[in-house]
Amino acid sequence: MAVVRKAVAAAVALSLLTACGGAAEAGPSTDAVTVRNCGLDVSVDGPPERVFAAYQPAIEMAHALGLSDRLVGTAFLDSEVLPEYADAQRDRKYYKNLPSREELLSHNPDFVLSGFNDVFSAAGTDGSFGSRKSLTDLGVRTWIFSPLCPTADGKGDEAIDPASVSMDNVYADLRDLGKLFGAGDKAEQVIADQQRRIAAVEAKVKGADRPTVAIVRPGLEGGGLTVSGGPDFGTVLIRQAGGVNAFADLTAKRNVKISAEEFIKRDPDYVLISGCCDATLTEDRTRPDVDKLLANPAFANLKAVQNKHVVPWLFAHHSAGVRGAHSTELIAKIIHPDRVK
Repeated sequence: MAVVRKAVAAAVALSLLTACGGAAEAGPSTDAVTVRNCGLDVSVDGPPERVFAAYQPAIEMAHALGLSDRLVGTAFLDSEVLPEYADAQRDRKYYKNLPSREELLSHNPDFVLSGFNDVFSAAGTDGSFGSRKSLTDLGVRTWIFSPLCPTADGKGDEAIDPASVSMDNVYADLRDLGKLFGAGDKAEQVIADQQRRIAAVEAKVKGADRPTVAIVRPGLEGGGLTVSGGPDFGTVLIRQAGGVNAFADLTAKRNVKISAEEFIKRDPDYVLISGCCDATLTEDRTRPDVDKLLANPAFANLKAVQNKHVVPWLFAHHSAGVRGAHSTELIAKIIHPDRVK
């Protein structure tokens, strides 16, 4: 990828002088590896060597694939990374928020891996890195996790196909990224570990009653009650853990704002209070939001409140990615403590 790096460096200089005017790039060589991601062909002439990972799922997937040494930058963790990635992440360049397009390009990346679908909107506006095409024109390949393929403007959830929200698509991403990065064996190891652990949970909860579970995001979108709807990956994780997302039928977006009356009407058996977004965040720090809901007189008669089934949780836990097995195990321990320890 040395040629690509030189092309990127030249393009960065040009972009900084001309407000990211872009430089045309030749097409892939006959030896290129090409895979399709969210409607776009992604081609590399060799394994990318300078990777920028945005958001928690992308950072953790890069570490899981053994790409830690290729990370030239990381940004926007929602909580602490999983313990197995902590040492590798500690030495990586980290931005608390997404850097500007110019700051991103100053690292001469040849690949940008994004764990969410709002980072590649047009023209680098609204804090994004610019469209995927504009980055490809600079020799920078891009990737969005397949369960989160965005709308045409690169920002919205409305285009998410509920059928694509699955662990199978996480595995497909792992395999495709393994091809691009020459890390196919590592990808298969990660997939096998995920499948083994999830299958173990599913076996333990088989035949048990399936309680309803709500994932609540306090403070999101100006406050009020926001819950994980059907397209949110929490739906998959709750199902694998032997439960049912109490709001799975709300499918317009991942995060859905509801009224207190609707929340009371659904009366979920368990409520997970989802905390976000800080690189040092742990479940314990979401406890104040748990206590706030428990103390709200309007919710006093909810089953989850009366049974003290309102639980600290992390947004990172219900994002699509290599946390899938870990999060399935955590939910199963909460809703089926008699079967999963």
